[in-house]
Amino acid sequence: MIPRYTRPEMAAIWAPETRFRIWFEIEAHAASAMAELGLIPKDAAKVIWEKGSAAKFDVDRIDAIEREVKHDVIAFLTHLAEHVGPEARFVHMGLTSSDILDTCFNVQLVRAADLLDAGLDRLLAALKKRAHEHKLTLTIGRSHGIHAEPTTFGVKLAIAYAEFSRAKERLARARAEVATCALSGAVGTFANIDPRVEVYVSKQMGLSPEPVSTQVIPRDRHAVYFTTLAVIASSLERLAIEVRHLQRTEVLEAEEYFSAGQKGSSAMPHKRNPVLTENITGLARMVRAYAVPALENVALWHERDISHSSAERMIGPDATVTLDFALHRMAGVIENLVVYPENMRKNLDRLGGLVHSQRVLIALAQKGIAREDAYRFVQRNAMRIWQDGGDFLALLKADPDVSKALTPAELDDLFDLGYHTKHVDTIFQRVFGKS
Repeated sequence: MIPRYTRPEMAAIWAPETRFRIWFEIEAHAASAMAELGLIPKDAAKVIWEKGSAAKFDVDRIDAIEREVKHDVIAFLTHLAEHVGPEARFVHMGLTSSDILDTCFNVQLVRAADLLDAGLDRLLAALKKRAHEHKLTLTIGRSHGIHAEPTTFGVKLAIAYAEFSRAKERLARARAEVATCALSGAVGTFANIDPRVEVYVSKQMGLSPEPVSTQVIPRDRHAVYFTTLAVIASSLERLAIEVRHLQRTEVLEAEEYFSAGQKGSSAMPHKRNPVLTENITGLARMVRAYAVPALENVALWHERDISHSSAERMIGPDATVTLDFALHRMAGVIENLVVYPENMRKNLDRLGGLVHSQRVLIALAQKGIAREDAYRFVQRNAMRIWQDGGDFLALLKADPDVSKALTPAELDDLFDLGYHTKHVDTIFQRVFGKS
């Protein structure tokens, strides 16, 4: 985790203190379940809870023990015993390290998903607000980066809203996928621990029992989780690139808010750069990169190996922290986005009306002209505008082939921009509902 791109709320989930506290809770809940089943003394479970809950786990002490024993869970259990005393002999009975590590990891991923969901909610709220604000703000739609037909800036934002609504649904499914607990012991057979312990601990930790595990929770679940984060990051990049293109000097239809005192360049005082969305583009690349080791972690040897462990120690915190930061950064960009409707209109008119070419093509075909001929009539006039500039409508009115089929009034009607907004209400209702 890099502090520059880390929000404290997400960092706290991955802090060593949090991890050790979760480990303790898993062990203590397991002890409670065993006590209820008569497998250990109830007084022992009570002492474990009381002394463990009051303990402040010393990260440096645990690290020092691990340097000697070369095992992280044993180091923690040794330190826990220093707090609990003799009753610590009833801790971890019948369990294996992966029971603690995997269940804890999934708890952290669930908590991280909840923070990511909150970030999506903030972004969705910003997109909805700005989309309605610019519902009828006409702008040019582009395909291949070239002027195509008019749309509205509100529709552009509605498209993003719909995409991140899907992201929210995917994240919910990924959260459910990874929200499992395994306390099944070595190689997952429950040979030395009662399955009812797993059921109890699962409920206490807000998870579901893993239906069948080896010695680890199957990593296809985690692959779904991290690939979902990668897709969300890709959606963020798509929106970021849209803003970056719109902020280009030659376009300048929208730009990131430039605050008082902000500097754009160490050399050129005039610069106002899309640094936030460029940053999001870079962060998205990193989140996508974390999906690859998650996919490769699925193929573990037999009942377990730990080739996944080192990767997950990095991708767990880094992927969630990075996406969390990027979501809130993008939400801020949209909340404060500066929009220039007048520049949108200037760009819309830049090609002298060529954006209406399809409407003319359709109208000619409806008048009985073969589509190939109609296309040729429209295109030859359009190419003159590309080459020499001018007024597309005027050229069409002067074209004998076009004027035979369409009156000047009919052509004027085809150049009415209102045609391109008449179904915006339908789009918005589909995306946002009747509200």
